[in-house]
Amino acid sequence: MSTSIHQRQQQQPHLPHPHLSSPSSISPRNPPNWQRPMSIFGRTGLLILLTLLVVVGVLLPTMRMRMPDGLLSRTSVSKWRDYTLAQAAEFVGKNGTVIVCAVSQPYLPFLNNWLISIARQKHQDKVLVIAEDYATLYTVNQKWPGHAVLVPPAPVAQTAHKFGSMGFFNFTSRRPRHLLNILELGYNVMYNDVDMVWLADPFPYLQGDHDVYFSDDMTAVKPLNHSHDLPPPGKKGRTYICSCMIFMRPTSGAKLVMKKWIEELRAQPWSKAKKANDQPAFNWALNRTAGEVDLYLLPQAAFPTGGLYFKNKTWVQETKGKHVIIHNNYITGFEKKIKRFQEYGLWFVGDHAQESPLGKI
Repeated sequence: MSTSIHQRQQQQPHLPHPHLSSPSSISPRNPPNWQRPMSIFGRTGLLILLTLLVVVGVLLPTMRMRMPDGLLSRTSVSKWRDYTLAQAAEFVGKNGTVIVCAVSQPYLPFLNNWLISIARQKHQDKVLVIAEDYATLYTVNQKWPGHAVLVPPAPVAQTAHKFGSMGFFNFTSRRPRHLLNILELGYNVMYNDVDMVWLADPFPYLQGDHDVYFSDDMTAVKPLNHSHDLPPPGKKGRTYICSCMIFMRPTSGAKLVMKKWIEELRAQPWSKAKKANDQPAFNWALNRTAGEVDLYLLPQAAFPTGGLYFKNKTWVQETKGKHVIIHNNYITGFEKKIKRFQEYGLWFVGDHAQESPLGKI
């Protein structure tokens, strides 16, 4: 018969073909070709399967790339909102050590500058950014997945808080709790403010098995072989240790200092009259636990305060080649800090952004 089945159906849409309507008209031994089952292991089946795989392989990446941005971002947002400090520390911790900073969105340029200097010393993989707002959390993890975590509750929308302001106090007063939590997880932890720059590897200077390592924030020049003990108290009855560069081992002594720091912050809240910051409370914590904790003052030549490094050119020349981490303090204001870094050749984000794990932001 020269007429196809499809054509017959068009010619007689309401009348079944007599042979097709009869169950006995089709032999089970000789089924027509159009009804014969097709095995996927046959030549035709394998050809169809191969064609499907090729089509899927070509179209799937395109479909993924064209997926609505909102859907992808919602998935990412949900993932990082649920990301915990324990998960983050496990991900970034190397040789039992985590390098920590706390950052809000206005300070992302400083974060990038700091990261470039750390990357030059090959320690960037240990870095954990504690984001103080969700914008920072998502920005960092989008470019460098897993290296940022937000510890709830998130502070209110951040601005570049000025030293001495209530916002600055609220921002920095969360720090000891973050550090204590990481110590409780069993990690060594180094904390840095992000207005710092590494010029050399600091880890060789963390000698011995002391509980807490720190640097002096006083500008008075010390002898190169100065004592590594906690300095004597100053005029206010306490020391003037910087809370911006700390290294701790997960010992009971280090945990005690962090707990005492938290207590001191609660006892000395910010007010318009006092305009407190976290550093006096840290010093009181050190002073009041000194008999119970093994403390270690880092060498001044390697870890100078900004009031010494940026203001005493003679000292800088005499100690040339010994500087390890430079702190851009003793100056307030976002733009002023950037300008000073630029003047000293320590602002890298323009020409060297590709050296940062975050790239250009």
